[in-house]
Amino acid sequence: MPKPEIKQFQSEVKQLLHLMIHSLYSNKEIFLRELISNASDAADKLRFQALSNDKLYENNTSLKIQIKINKTDKTIIISDNGIGMSYHEVIENLGTIAKSGTKEFIESIKNNQNKDNTQLIGQFGVGFYSAFIVSDEVIVKTRAAGLNINKGVLWCSQGEGEYSISYCEKKTRGTHITLKIRDNASEFLDTWRIKNIISKYSDHISLPIELEVYDDKTKKNVWEQINKAQAIWLRNKTEISDNEYKEFYKQLTYDSTDPMYWSHNHVEGKQEYISLLYIPTNVPWDIRNRDYKNGLKLYVQRVFIMEDAEQLLPKYLRFVRGLIDSNDLPLNISREILQNNNIIRNMKILLTKKVLNMLLKITKIDNLYNTFWKKFGLVLKEGPAEDINNKDTIIKLLRFASTNNNNDEQIVSLQDYINRMVTGQKKIYFLTADNYITAKSSPHLEFFIKKGIEVLLLTDHIDEWMMSYITEFMGKPLQSISKKDESLNELIDQDNTKDINQIEKEFEPFLKKIQKLLGNKVKKVCLTNRLVHTPAIVTTDVNEMSTQMAKLFAAAGQSTPEIKYNFELNPKHDLIKKIMKIIDDNIFNKLINLLLDEAILAEKGTLENPNQFINNINYFLSLSNL
Repeated sequence: MPKPEIKQFQSEVKQLLHLMIHSLYSNKEIFLRELISNASDAADKLRFQALSNDKLYENNTSLKIQIKINKTDKTIIISDNGIGMSYHEVIENLGTIAKSGTKEFIESIKNNQNKDNTQLIGQFGVGFYSAFIVSDEVIVKTRAAGLNINKGVLWCSQGEGEYSISYCEKKTRGTHITLKIRDNASEFLDTWRIKNIISKYSDHISLPIELEVYDDKTKKNVWEQINKAQAIWLRNKTEISDNEYKEFYKQLTYDSTDPMYWSHNHVEGKQEYISLLYIPTNVPWDIRNRDYKNGLKLYVQRVFIMEDAEQLLPKYLRFVRGLIDSNDLPLNISREILQNNNIIRNMKILLTKKVLNMLLKITKIDNLYNTFWKKFGLVLKEGPAEDINNKDTIIKLLRFASTNNNNDEQIVSLQDYINRMVTGQKKIYFLTADNYITAKSSPHLEFFIKKGIEVLLLTDHIDEWMMSYITEFMGKPLQSISKKDESLNELIDQDNTKDINQIEKEFEPFLKKIQKLLGNKVKKVCLTNRLVHTPAIVTTDVNEMSTQMAKLFAAAGQSTPEIKYNFELNPKHDLIKKIMKIIDDNIFNKLINLLLDEAILAEKGTLENPNQFINNINYFLSLSNL
C-alpha cells in the first residue's frame, strides 16, 4: 500500500474545524443530515453525467445510501455509490474551501455563539466538516466513477490541522465515510436515534437510505430501508402534511427554520411541469448582492439537472427557494441553452406570476407580510425597474414609512395611502432622504403636516431610483415634495392666496436684489406658501434631477450635472421680514448666503464650502450681545 502523504489544511479549514469541534454543540445530529445530503448530491451528479456517458454506472444503476453502526468499534459508516471523487477532487473538496464567503461564515458563527448556527453550515457548503462535531477521527474512502479500481483514495484526519491522503484499491464507485464516534456522542450509535434523525431530516431523499439492523427471525444483519424515497413534489399535495413540506424545505435548503410560506403546483397544458416554491424565513447573508444565485433547483423528468437555475425567476425574486421538475425540457440541457430556450422563457413568466400571487396572498395574513417585507422588501424594490410587465402587481406589494405613523416602520401600502387622501388631494406625495430622522424633520413637510396630508418617507438607498419607475398608482400621480409643484396652490387656503398678488408686488424688489446677489448659484428666487416655521428652502424643478438621485449616481462613481436649485422664501417668516429692512449691503449679503447655505444643508446634508458657512455664523454671533 502506498505511503500516505501528509498535508496541512487550508487556514480557513483549520478555523472551521476548531469551531465545529468546540462551538457547535446545540444540535449535533445535523452531521448526519449533512453527510446524507452530500451522498444524495453525489447520486444526482452521477445521474446527470451518465446521461452522456452511461459507462459511469459501471453496470450498477441501483443508487442508494447505506448506514452501518458498530457499537463495539464505536463507528458509523455512511456509504453511497454516487459519482465519487478523484485524488485531486478529494484535496480540493476536503482540504480546502474554495467557496466565496467562508470568512463571513466563520465570523457569523463567532458572533453568534449562543444561537443556532446549523442553518449556516449548509448555506456555506461546508457540511462535511460537521462530521467532526461527533467524531474523533474521520476516514474517507472514495473512487470517482469511471476510474480504475486502483485509483481509489484514502483520506484520514482527526480534525487537528492536517490530514493524510493516499491512493488505495476500491472495487466500487462512490464514497465510504467512517466516523469514529466521540464518547460524548455515543447516543448516535443507537439504531432508533439514527432512524429518528433520518425521519426528521431526510425522509424525502429520492433514493433509498438503508440501515443495517439485526433480524430476529433470520438471526442475521439485514438492510432495512428507513426513508420513503419518493420525491415529495411528485405526490398529491392533499396527501402531504404541513410538517412534511417544512422538513423537505429544510433538507432542500439546509435551513433549520421553517419556511414562511410555500406553494406546490402541477401545471399542465402547453407546458407540463411541477413547481414547489418556498418563501424563506431566514435572510441569506448575501441576498442584497445582485450576484446572489437564485435558489431554484432544476429537474427534468425527475432527473436532477442543475443547482441555482437563475433563468427561472427574475433577480428581484432571488429570495425564493424551491425546485422545478419539467417534462418538456431535454435531459441534456445546459445553462447556455437555458438562456435561449422558449420553454424556459414561458416558464419564467408563469413562475414569476405565481410568486407574486403568493406574496399577494401573504398580504392578507395578519403581520406575516410585515415580517416578509422587513426581510426581503429591499430586494423586491428592484422589481418596478426590472419587470415592467408585472409592475402594477409589484407596486401593490411595496410598503413605505409615512407621516401617518410616528416611526420608521415600512407598513403603508399605496392603497392605504389613497384611502386616507384628504378632500381635493390629487397626488400621492413622497420625500426621499438619507435616513428617517432627516426625512421626518425636513422643512418640506411643514405645509403637509399643517394640512393633514400624508407623505411617504423613503430612506433606503434604492428608493429614489425605484420611484423614477413609478409615475402613478390607481390614476394618482406620484410627486416628490422636494420638487417645485404648482398644483399645491389648489390645496392652500383661499384666505392665504387672496392677497398673493399684492404680496408678490411688495416682495418683487427684494427678490430681484437676491437674484442679482446670488447670480448663477440658484436657478430662481421666489416666494412659497409651503413653509410654516422655516424661512427658506431649496427645490428642484419637476423634470430635473433630484438631490437624492444625484447622491445615488455619485455613490456609483458616475458624474452628474450640477443641480440648480430654486431658492424659495417664506414671506410670513419674521427673519425674512427683518432681512427686507436691512440697509447695510455687507450684512444683507452675508445673511442671504447664510440662509441659502442653511437651505442647501437641510436638503443635501453637505455644503461645498462649510468653512464659509461657519464664518458667516460666527460673524453674526460676534454681533450679538451674548
